[in-house]
Order: sequence, then C-alpha cells, then structure tokens
Amino acid sequence: MAGICVSSSRLLPKNFRTISVSNLSRINYKNKSQWARYYAAVSRAAVWSISNLQNKHSSLWVPKRISDSCYFHTSRYLRNEMREIKVPQLAESLSEGDIRWDKAVGDQVAEDEVICQVETDKTAVPIHAPCAGVIEELLVEDGSTVQPGMSICKLRVGGTAAASAKEPAAAETPKSGPPAPSSETEVSTPPPTTPPPIPPKPSTPQVSKPVSSIKIPVTPTPLPPGQAESVITGSRTEQRVKMNRMRQRIAQRLKEAQNTYAMLTTFNEIDMSNVIEMRNHHKDAFLKKHNIKLGFMSAFVKASAYALQDQPIVNAVIDEGEIVYRDYIDISVAVATPKGLVVPVLRNLGNMNYADIEKAIHALGEKARTGNLAIEDMDGGTFTISNGGVFGSLYGTPIINPPQSAILGMHAIVERPIAVNGKVEIRPMMYVALTYDHRLVDGREAVLFLRKIKAAVEDPRIMLLDI
Repeated sequence: MAGICVSSSRLLPKNFRTISVSNLSRINYKNKSQWARYYAAVSRAAVWSISNLQNKHSSLWVPKRISDSCYFHTSRYLRNEMREIKVPQLAESLSEGDIRWDKAVGDQVAEDEVICQVETDKTAVPIHAPCAGVIEELLVEDGSTVQPGMSICKLRVGGTAAASAKEPAAAETPKSGPPAPSSETEVSTPPPTTPPPIPPKPSTPQVSKPVSSIKIPVTPTPLPPGQAESVITGSRTEQRVKMNRMRQRIAQRLKEAQNTYAMLTTFNEIDMSNVIEMRNHHKDAFLKKHNIKLGFMSAFVKASAYALQDQPIVNAVIDEGEIVYRDYIDISVAVATPKGLVVPVLRNLGNMNYADIEKAIHALGEKARTGNLAIEDMDGGTFTISNGGVFGSLYGTPIINPPQSAILGMHAIVERPIAVNGKVEIRPMMYVALTYDHRLVDGREAVLFLRKIKAAVEDPRIMLLDI
C-alpha cells in the first residue's frame, strides 16, 4: 500500500484532481490527521492538502486517471473509537429514574437498537444506541438511579462481538509457556503449601422485575414421622425484589387518594343485549370501512362523554379551595401492563364518534403493550374508565385517579335472570360502579350521571336525539 506524503496543494502536478472530504462520512474530522498519517487509498497514491487538514472542507488529492471511486481504510484508532452513552432529557416533571439494562457487556448492538430503559414514575424511556458497535463497559448497575446527562455505558464503535471476545482471551494467553524443568531436582520440587486466595464472590445488584414474572418453586416438605399424614407444600423461602418506580408511584397516588378524597361508590347494572346485537350486526362492515374491530369500550367511552356533558360537576375538580370546571373532555383509559397500571388519555372526546374512539384506543393500546407510551400520552385527563371485566371481575369499587373527581368501573358480562316486562328472561348483564369525590359531587349528581351512562349504552339512539 502506498504511503501518504503530506504536501501543499501548490506542489501537486496538473494531472491530479480533488475529492471533497465532506462526502466521506466514515471519517471523523477530529481524527483526520491521525487517519491521514497511517493510511492511503487502496492501490493508489494520495496526497492530503495540509493547508486545511482540520477543516471539514479539506480535500483528498488523487490522480485524474483513476476513474473509479477510491476506497479508504480507517485507522485502528477510529475503528476502536469509544463513545459514552448518556441519559437523555426526560419530561419536565421527571428528574430521575431507575435503569434496566437490555444489553450486557460484549453484546453487539445495531444503530438505534434499544440498549436499556429508564423506568420513571409514569413510563419507561428507552435509550437507543447512537451507532453500531459493542458494549464495552456498563458505568451503572442494573436498577441504579440515574439523572439526565449521566454517562451510563461505553460503546466501541464499529466493533463486533467476536472481536470483543477474542481480545480478552488473547490478553490472558501467555506469550510463552513455562520453562521445562532442567533436572530431576526441579521436577521433584514440592508445590507451594499455601493455596492461592479465593476471589470474593461478587454481589448481585437487586434487579427490578414485574411481580408476575416471579416464580417460587414448590417442593413438598414432609413433617416428622408422627405427622406423616400432613404435608406442607412450598419451599418456605422468601425472595426480595426491588419495587420499580412505576409501582411505587401507583402506590403513592392511590394512598394519597384515600387520604384526600371523600370517596363514595354507587352501583348500577346495564343490559348489554342491544350493544351485543349492534356489534354482531355491524362488525364486518365496520371492520371493512375503518380497518379496525368494533368493541364494547367505544360505547362506554362515548356514553361517558355524553354523561359528562350532562353533569359537568363530575368533570370538575377541587384545586386549593376553588372548583375548576373544564369545557373539554379527556378520558383516561386504564391499561394493565407487565410493569404496572398505566392510564393513557383520549383527548377531546366531545365530538368523536365510535370509529374515532376505537382508532384512538387501538393506537394507545399498542403503545402501552410495546412500552412506547410517552409522558405526554398520560398527562391530564378529566375522568377515568377502568375495565376489570376483561379479567373476569364481577364486582368492585375503583379508586379515583388523582387529581380527577370520579372513575367508572366496568365489570364482566354475565348472563343472569332479570325481570323484563313482568317476565323472567336471561340477559347479558354488566355491573358498573362509579366512585366519586363526595366533597364535590353530591349523591344526586352521581346517580344521575351513572343512569345517563346506563341509558346511553343500552340505547345509543338517545345520544343522537339528545334526550
């Protein structure tokens, strides 16, 4: 390979042409001089213009007879360039979070691949690799608290996992084996009596993981011979797992709600016959036109928005001795995830139809399941709907989501005998519960609000007629 001669452009012969360095994206401008000292164009001589070597407008001079593109090798210094990855800026209301690593030391990562997540009070913020490379060092342990701007790991740019594994092995291999014994005396020399010290066992950091993923082995433990007929199951061991920030925040907010609000719950039941019949009759046409399935959630969201317009006090909130009335309707829909309960917000529901609501619910549900919910998706909300019926809940009292004033609890649809026009019939029924802040909402408004939801779900035509 030809070497590089450093020269001024005024000394170049006339049959040389220039190639702009700005087009060579793999060259780091800070290290351009280092690259230029050690490498040249493949099979062709090249000359750098020394006058603007540190300028991004520097040029590479090559002979004009080279018609094809020139290929260049980066130096070892650039191939092993190390980058420190830092925690990005979080939302304004969040100043720290707990880190959870998805990658380990020596793992190969691609550009924009998620290497870890910062679990905050509301959601998990993913951190992406800025470029392809290999994780060289983790600067913080799994579960540690980090702040925006803190360095969390080192990434070797452009490296490979195989190369990363070979380098430590090569470092451990001695350059030459131990010398062979020269005499019988040396062979018979006894080994040292003192064994080498045992390295201390590294302490394993506490890792934050969902409670649902913890599996405790069950092993039957027999009693003494006199009590052989009774057997205690389980290993009777304990396991401590650090509570993640989202679960801590949920616990704090729910306890604050119990301590602050004068919560009272009223109940009713809804005949789901008309909703089920409407869904079965129109679901194929709805799917064909809107490319999304028609569910039951849109009926309750639309009915809740209609009832909030009828009883605006339920949409209000107490703030430092004042009542704040909202002229907009943003409904939070509780979604259960492996990390905890999240409540993404459907905004401006006053004029949305069933199709708009289903599309918004589907989009937020996908974000929640994939862990891509942003802080902005959960900020605000004037009313909450919690659907415990999807898990089989028959009856329950939900807890208000602060700083709102009420929450609607949906439950399972169960066929039950009820009286219809003086006759007993089997109908698909659902219990619904409304928990409200009795400091602000009186019982009359709460009962009328829940009855309005019942009427709008059982017969959606009343919303069209505004009755």
